[in-house]
Amino acid sequence: MDFVALATISEFLLMLVFLQAGAGAGSDQGIGFTFNGFRSVKLELDGFAEFTNNGLLRLTNETREMMAHAFYPDPVPFKNSSEGSVFSFSTTFVFAIISKNRAVGGPGIAFVAAPQRGLPGAFPNMYLGLFNKTNYGDLTNHVFAIELDAVHSADVKDIDDNHLGIDINGPVSAVSASAGYYPDGGAGKFENLTLVSGRPMQVWVDYDGIKKRIEVTLAPFKAVKPSTPLLSLSLDLSTIVKETMFVGFSSSTGSYSTSQSYILGWSFQMNGQVQGLELSKLPNLPRLGKKPTSKLLTIGVPAICLFSVSVLILGLFYYVRRKMKYAEVLEDWEFGYGPHRFKYKDLYIATRGFQDKELLGTGGFGGVYRGILPTSKLEIAVKRISHNSKQGIREFVAEIVSIGRLRHRNLVKLLGYCRRKGELLLVYDYMPNGSLDKYLFNQPKVTLNWTQRFRVIRGVASGLLYLHEGWDQIVIHRDIKSSNVLLDAELNGRLGDFGLARLYDHGTYPQTTHVAGTFGYLAPEHTRTGRATKATDVFAFGAFLLEVATGRRPIGTRGTEDLILVDWVFYCWSKGGEILEARDPNLSEEFVAEEVELVLKLGLVCSHPEPGARPTMRQVVQYLEGDAPIQHLSSSLDTYSSGLRIKLGEGFDDFAMPHPSSMDNGFSTSSTVADSLLSGGR
Repeated sequence: MDFVALATISEFLLMLVFLQAGAGAGSDQGIGFTFNGFRSVKLELDGFAEFTNNGLLRLTNETREMMAHAFYPDPVPFKNSSEGSVFSFSTTFVFAIISKNRAVGGPGIAFVAAPQRGLPGAFPNMYLGLFNKTNYGDLTNHVFAIELDAVHSADVKDIDDNHLGIDINGPVSAVSASAGYYPDGGAGKFENLTLVSGRPMQVWVDYDGIKKRIEVTLAPFKAVKPSTPLLSLSLDLSTIVKETMFVGFSSSTGSYSTSQSYILGWSFQMNGQVQGLELSKLPNLPRLGKKPTSKLLTIGVPAICLFSVSVLILGLFYYVRRKMKYAEVLEDWEFGYGPHRFKYKDLYIATRGFQDKELLGTGGFGGVYRGILPTSKLEIAVKRISHNSKQGIREFVAEIVSIGRLRHRNLVKLLGYCRRKGELLLVYDYMPNGSLDKYLFNQPKVTLNWTQRFRVIRGVASGLLYLHEGWDQIVIHRDIKSSNVLLDAELNGRLGDFGLARLYDHGTYPQTTHVAGTFGYLAPEHTRTGRATKATDVFAFGAFLLEVATGRRPIGTRGTEDLILVDWVFYCWSKGGEILEARDPNLSEEFVAEEVELVLKLGLVCSHPEPGARPTMRQVVQYLEGDAPIQHLSSSLDTYSSGLRIKLGEGFDDFAMPHPSSMDNGFSTSSTVADSLLSGGR
């Protein structure tokens, strides 16, 4: 048999395979992936989505009005490019929604196929982090989703508070059904399931590209897939999806949510049978603690019946005193801020009357107290700030409420505020491991290793990039430093304390001319003009980088002289590449030299005296993620040296090699780079 004959037979066999797959499947088998847990898995996360230590994908915690997205990082081809028909696809995943109060579960989870990751402009609550008030139902959304909804929202025509639905371009489901399944062998009897039971369940979503039919099936964990689906809809998706789409999950919480949403495992297949999950390998869910039972009603109500008239009078007197005790400032313009305004009484009870033993720390603006809200049991941190209620408080509160809408995993969430007499109280999420500075300075009891420090640095950089470029407005933090970087339970860094932050629109310039910040972190131009910009934040971030890498504060003292950190690091670099001498001596030998060198050089470049020569936070993130070579930093430092020669008006050689007698503990006390870099902070 000759070569031509073989080729003809091969072409015939390929044609048979194509016909068996069906016109909707195309000639490609498509992509597929299976995640039995999420250890070492690359997904694109935003909002509050995160991986837990044991390999769970946690989409939401108990924070109110939040969103989370987790997408497969690469686009998936959904259509036959020549015919425009949608391929067949299947997916299965195991989820769990754990709620302390089943009556207030939360909007839940949605499997979604969308033309882009992140879904900018989306709202939480009933919009499931997928849509907003103005775009839901819009045919240009090109969004296909399967919702697992635990809230009854009449506005989007939900059938109940425990259902599944097929959503096309909006939260109003094309078809929906109460959560449950038809077990095989059960004589067609429907078995109910509760989405917020805290128990894992499995979902299957299948689209037949030939029959143009969607089927959704739900079953308990480890149950065999029922032959009868819960939902079935005949629909040609070719007008809904684009040629390539991103697949993943979206989740959100409402104003009174007490739930946590998890994905335990996920498998997806385009043009073929989806691979089953290995259920025995999936990670375990966290245990839900028991709720304390209150005996107030059983003890208090009978006791009230025994009160005499005199006791009632005393009770009235006590009530008046309590009203005065919890009196707060509330003006008409504040009623519009709704859930962002806390009652002083709740904060007083949460912090046990602001007792000293609940004090987490103090700063130039007031003390910070740990608390537990009496109703939701949410752990919080409350910062008390003195204010003048007659000057600028309305504008300040408006900005605080706006900042409260920020959503990023590396930012400490500002939950709201309260005003009482001469005080402004800011309420934040509680970070159990406190601030970063206590792990760096004053002979810390626990020293972070380099891997932990580098993760904190990258996290804070990501959060600051979001403030500068990733939100509706530009947010200038104005007080970046290690003491304002807090560590969560897993030692991830989160930038906090937005008491000095200012907002302005993209494409405009900040108008504030008030100098605010901390000595040692203030950019020279900020002290001259009073104007805080993204470049002044980058300058402070440079000081922060040097803090973390060296374990030293930006400015110390020796007698009456200032000891300048940036001078020491720059001196080490100028000696011919010996910049690693500046690293924290408390670091173990298991550090990555290239990363330490990168952070030290990046700290110097961010501290450049000329704002235009500093990198943007996007460029900083590119350096830290390895997307820009470190050699570029070295060339920036060469330019930096030339700029200093002009800035100082003297020979750089004299500056770069100070006399040894002027050095103490690695700092220069002569007239040095700090005169240019930090003159405004003195």
